[in-house]
Amino acid sequence: QVHLVESGGGLVQAGGSLRLSCAASGRALISYSMGWFRQAPGKEREEREFVAAINRAAGVPNYADSVKGRFAISRDNAENTVYLQMNSLKPEDTAVYYCAATDKLTTIAHAYDYWGQGTQVTVSS
Repeated sequence: QVHLVESGGGLVQAGGSLRLSCAASGRALISYSMGWFRQAPGKEREEREFVAAINRAAGVPNYADSVKGRFAISRDNAENTVYLQMNSLKPEDTAVYYCAATDKLTTIAHAYDYWGQGTQVTVSS
């Protein structure tokens, strides 16, 4: 079992950048493929949107079309941490961002077994 804690969210103006971190404890992070999801205001948990994912070996990452070219996912298995670098932020990126762990790389939220508590990102226009 792994415990995940996100940090790095905040309020930023449109066009700005933020870097989210997801620190893992318990089972080693290298045991899991990792994903970032977001839940926009007014959306239900079941409507969490896939943002990015990366496999255990930090191979070629997957991105949602809405964030391609702006966001970058990375991981440091030695530090048990996953990152999401977010550039050129837009108001529509406003959401609670969650990191999650799964055995097999996927973009499907319900396939992820472990979730953090989320970190709020607010982008003002």
